[in-house]
Amino acid sequence: MGSTSTPVSTSSVPTPVKAIPKAPQNTPNTIKFLIGGTAGMTATLFVHPMDIVKNRMQMSGEGGGAREHKTSFHALRAIFRNEGFAGVYAGLSAGLFRQATYTTARLGIYQALFEHFRQPDGRPPAFFTNLLLGVTSGGLGSFIGTPAEVALIRMTLDGRLPMAERRNYAHVFEALARITREEGVLKLWRGAIPTATRAMIVNAAQMPTYSQAKQALISNGLMQQGFPLHVVASLIAAFVTTAVSLPVDIVKTRYQNMKIVQGKAEYSGIFDVFQRILRREGVLSFWKGFTPYFSRLGPHTILTFIFIEQLNMQYQRRVLKNESFSSTL
Repeated sequence: MGSTSTPVSTSSVPTPVKAIPKAPQNTPNTIKFLIGGTAGMTATLFVHPMDIVKNRMQMSGEGGGAREHKTSFHALRAIFRNEGFAGVYAGLSAGLFRQATYTTARLGIYQALFEHFRQPDGRPPAFFTNLLLGVTSGGLGSFIGTPAEVALIRMTLDGRLPMAERRNYAHVFEALARITREEGVLKLWRGAIPTATRAMIVNAAQMPTYSQAKQALISNGLMQQGFPLHVVASLIAAFVTTAVSLPVDIVKTRYQNMKIVQGKAEYSGIFDVFQRILRREGVLSFWKGFTPYFSRLGPHTILTFIFIEQLNMQYQRRVLKNESFSSTL
């Protein structure tokens, strides 16, 4: 009698479930703020001397008098001759503190907003949206960083004054304390309006130009994602930013550095500064110090964006284990 084989039911055999790949995680906002501030402070260590030259040249010829410095090289040589090597790094503590406040805020806010408004296919936000993100983050960051900006302006310009008129702040915290004690706490926000205006213009030009330049270079097949692309895009952003923001920066510098003489301020307001420069020095004076400004802003922009890209990349790959991450802006 032959045995009959019973067919084995396959319905009870579990079907392997294919693992669903985990979506890449975004860099936490706290890390974005930390990366933004670290990038800005590191870049400042390299370009601070050009910040001093830029400020000195913007004050040169104030009031219609003879210009102290005709070129950036002349200004730098004069600083070395009169103040030594320490002169080209005067006010460094204020420069770093400015980056720790203003740059941390503006870049952190911008990166968070940029990620939120990024298009579904991964492309940057639309240009107009990107512009608004830059204006918003720049304005908020500038309010936080204005006290450090006031201290920076005064400390970098102190060396050009006669010995009896110098403020001689030892460091940024002494500057902030003395301004508060001698002039009142609100004077820490002197020039907040032109500072915010400049910051909004800088951010509106710098951040969208950088991301749009990258996108255009990639879309047209001119460059691929990577270090060279970051350098070229940041250089384009630096040039555009310099051209549109320098006039506001000059007005801001003069206003924040003004003194009170016999109880009377040198300028009645920012519009008074603007009118005096236009009337006494001519319209081209609004672009005075273009070379040192670009020499400072260019490398600072390049270094800041490179540090942001690299620090974000390292965090994504080493902490979040996202090996496919290639760019943050």
